[in-house]
Amino acid sequence: MTFAEKIERKLLPVATKLSTNKYLMSMRDGILLAMPLIIVGSAFMIIASFPIQAFTDFLTNVGATDYLWKAVNSSFGLVALIASFGIANSMAHQFGVDGTPAGIISISSFITVTPFISAEEIGSGIPIGWMGSKGLFVAIILGLLVGKIYAWFINKNIVIKMPDSVPPAVSRSFTALIPAAAIISGSIILAAGVDALGFGNIHEVIAVILGKPLGVFGGNLFGTLVMVGLNSIFWFMGIHGGTMVGSVMNPIWLMLTDENRLAFQAGQELPNIITTPFLDLFVWIGGGGATIGLAIAIAIIARRKNSSQLTKALAPVTSTPALFNINEPLMFGIPIVMNVRMLVPFIITPMMNAVISYIAMGSGIVAKTTGANVPWTMPPVISGFLATNDWKASVLQVLLIVMDTAVYYVFFRGIEHSFKEMEQEVD
Repeated sequence: MTFAEKIERKLLPVATKLSTNKYLMSMRDGILLAMPLIIVGSAFMIIASFPIQAFTDFLTNVGATDYLWKAVNSSFGLVALIASFGIANSMAHQFGVDGTPAGIISISSFITVTPFISAEEIGSGIPIGWMGSKGLFVAIILGLLVGKIYAWFINKNIVIKMPDSVPPAVSRSFTALIPAAAIISGSIILAAGVDALGFGNIHEVIAVILGKPLGVFGGNLFGTLVMVGLNSIFWFMGIHGGTMVGSVMNPIWLMLTDENRLAFQAGQELPNIITTPFLDLFVWIGGGGATIGLAIAIAIIARRKNSSQLTKALAPVTSTPALFNINEPLMFGIPIVMNVRMLVPFIITPMMNAVISYIAMGSGIVAKTTGANVPWTMPPVISGFLATNDWKASVLQVLLIVMDTAVYYVFFRGIEHSFKEMEQEVD
């Protein structure tokens, strides 16, 4: 049994179970539903904080700055609220029922357990922080519970049935009445119980129980290296590593990202090095495995007169997508998937990027990411500057790409040699 077969035999069953797990799929789908708002909010944030003093002064003078930051809070700052809908909606679908009522009930449940603030001038309201990253853990838990409980009521037929003559839209509204009453009543009891016990609120309780341990793991270098390694191993097996790792870690990395956004907005020191942009733009440059270096190595070797025809064919179809962090042509063209000779660089290169970037940002040489969630398809050099407002981040990306290229160049030479041998056999 080969090394690749041993890995596949050990990990494939685990990966398959994870990829089809209803709870992980619902978490992924729910957070992805908020992604357009995260990206749009990040764009407004980049504009509002663009590191050119004359430009930001102009925005302030024309009165645009406050509105730009309001747009950030009204998009990026609603991540938990949107996720509570999306997760419950997806969870109900997993159990074969219409998920839209479950999503609406989940929003109500989320607001029910969230503490209100009061002021004579404005009346009652919800702190926007709870609707953003601070409330994401509660949104996830409630979304999963509400989706499953709602589906249980529907599948057990514990609903109000209307005559066939009633329009379907009206009938669906009455169908949701009993599960909605039960779930929202349970939310009230939960909120009252936490308050009566003097625990503050459910957000603070969950933050202590889950947030701190998971935040420590997801926010330190060791935990990041574990996740980066797993990402590469899953890709090596032909399973989308980003989806597998992201289903578990994206909520944590997103919260760390938003903590930086809030600190940056308040003019405070940025608390976190490891964030979603840190991983997308500095660790996985060119996609999973940091394969932009491999694309460049292929392009360099392809320029030689005696290079193989396969390498010459791969160079143009892999280099351009790699600039936008798209690496499927590399994954299945060389291939990297199930190719033991590419496994070592595919694991160590992104790990090397993580260590170097962590040290550079931790030491203050390069600024930490500001919380702006720059799209992962943004080309390097540009993306580094936009994510940190620091030109040195672009320099860091260039250095990482050079080192990645050097690592992949060494290993790809062996692949190139096998390409030549294969072509000589055909001739």
